[in-house]
Formats: sequence, C-alpha cells, structure tokens
Amino acid sequence: MADSDNRMTYDGYLRIQDLLSLQDGPSGYLPKPCHNEMHFIVVHQAFELWFKVILREFDEIHKKMSQDVLPEQTIPELVHHFSRCTSVMRLMAGQWDVMQTLSPQEFLSFRHRLGTSSGFESWQLRAIELRLGLKSHDRVQGMDPMAHFEKLMNSGSLDKKIYDELVIIQNSPSIADLLRQWLARTPVDGKTPTVESMRKFTQKHLQSMQEQADSAIKHMVAVGMGDEKSLRERFEKGIDAARDFLEPSGNVDLARAGLLFIESYKDLPLLSWPRRLLDEIVAFEQSMLHFRSHHARMVERMIGRRIGTGGSSGVDYLDETVKYRVFEDLWKVRTILIRADALPELSKPEYYDFADQT
Repeated sequence: MADSDNRMTYDGYLRIQDLLSLQDGPSGYLPKPCHNEMHFIVVHQAFELWFKVILREFDEIHKKMSQDVLPEQTIPELVHHFSRCTSVMRLMAGQWDVMQTLSPQEFLSFRHRLGTSSGFESWQLRAIELRLGLKSHDRVQGMDPMAHFEKLMNSGSLDKKIYDELVIIQNSPSIADLLRQWLARTPVDGKTPTVESMRKFTQKHLQSMQEQADSAIKHMVAVGMGDEKSLRERFEKGIDAARDFLEPSGNVDLARAGLLFIESYKDLPLLSWPRRLLDEIVAFEQSMLHFRSHHARMVERMIGRRIGTGGSSGVDYLDETVKYRVFEDLWKVRTILIRADALPELSKPEYYDFADQT
C-alpha cells in the first residue's frame, strides 16, 4: 500500500520497519540480543532470504523442465535461472566471512541461548536439496530431515503447511530426474534416440578411447615413461570404467549417452545452449560445495570440534556433506571425454545447424 501521502516510498515498498523488527529473537526472549547475538541472527536471516530466492528460481526451473518436450528457446531461460542461483550461492559462501568476525568467546557468550536449534532445521535449505534430488540414503551420518521435520510438526514446532510442502517436493520428480529424462531424449547423429542408436554411438566412443590409449601407450613407452604392460593396465582400467558408466549391467544408459554426446560435440550450433546448461548446473553444484566447505571452516574456527547444538558431530558432519553430489554423472562424464580430433565423424552434422530464417 502507498504511504500516508499517497506515494510509494522505499520504506513502504520493502516493509523495512517490519523487516527490522525481526532481530529481537522469539516472543518473550529476554534479555534482548546483544550486538554480537544480533549479528548472528542477521547473518542467518539473510541466508534464509537468499534461500527463498533460490527456491523461487527452482520452481521456475522445475515447471519448465517438466514439459514433455522442452522447447529450444527455453534452454537459455534455464541457464539464466541456474546462473542466478549460482551467483546467490557464491554470495552466501562469502557471507560466512562476515559470520566469523565473531570471536570464539563472543559466540560462546550466547551460544547456550540457541538451545537445541540447529542449521539442519533450515527447512528452506533442505527443500533446495530435495528439489535438486538429494536422496535420504545418500545423506551422511543417517541424518534424515523429513523424519526430523515430522517430529517437529507433531510437537507443534513446525507448521504443518511447511511439512506438507516438503512432502510434495520429496514425492515429485527432482530436477536431477527431469534432467535425466531430457538427456535421454537427445538426438544422436540426427536420429531419435533408441537403444540401438545409442549403443552404436557409445561403442564408437569406446573404440576411439581405445585407439587414443594405444597411441598414448606407444608414445610413453618410446620416451621411457613406463613399460607397456603396466601402462596398458592403467589405460584399460579407465576404458572399463567408461564402459561401466555408459553401459551399466551391459545395457546402454540413454541419459548418459545423451550427456556424452552433448559434451563431445559441444561446438555444433544446436548443442551450444544444451552444453551451456550442463555447465551451469555443474557451476551451481560447485557453488553449493563451496558454501558447505566455507560453513565447515567457519564452524571449526569458532567452536573447534564441539558437538553441534542439534546433537550432530558438528564440523565432522559438515565436512562430510561436502561429499554430496546430486549431478554425479555431469562430473564423471568429464573423465571419459576424448580430443575433438579423435571423435567419430557424424553422418548428419548439418542436423545440428541453426535453422535458416531467410
């Protein structure tokens, strides 16, 4: 609403007075936070505001990627959404530097007032993880946020509406699921993907890897960098790993084959934006890893190896979360890429040219 003089003001539009009234702690919280505790509160409230931004971006990403056919013009929009989320996450990683301007003693002076509250209870951050596709069985130390949130809801400590929203997110296809579905539809060499066409592509790629390995082994033996037997064992181990990645249990994985095709032939015009999307997703996940790592180092600097307020192992738990990879395939595929001049030639490269609008 406009202010009393019928014009919108900065304060009125942003509801600054409402916002600045939220740093005094829960109702009846006495004594009121000192300047160090208020600093702690503001930093974490800022995190939650940025989490809200990311979740809104993820809602848009999820809606657009849920289409049965993803229009080409939508891919740059997805890149933009992920790029914004990456920038936000990088900003938040730096926000831990502000947090650690608290000395250990300054933090300990009010840490007891947090009770058993814990950053693990940030339902927005957990919603981000669920929307991305982090599964309960992949979480470290048996930490199950949904079981914890259910207990909080049943005790009246969490709004049922929030819990229900988390359940909906958990039961919906994740962004990682939707990405795999999209990759599995990648046309390889100008053809609609089938098991047969994708297997033919992966077999050609594996053959090219073998030829490249043979050439490398021959050169390394010639310059005295090892004997052929030991070198071949190492190269063959890499090729076997590539085969297991592309054809787990002997069956070609359509999504991984599509991913490999986009990464391998990224210079084809029609693949430029899909490749950019994949790279932006990796950049976002990397920014999350930086966020988690910065968090762990801040905690270690401030409280050492103390147990967490919520009962976790503290910094040991935070360090383990840095192992999380939702988009694991996007990282692994880089191991099996080969030089552009060693790639099998395509029979229909013109299929991937931009459409002629003249």
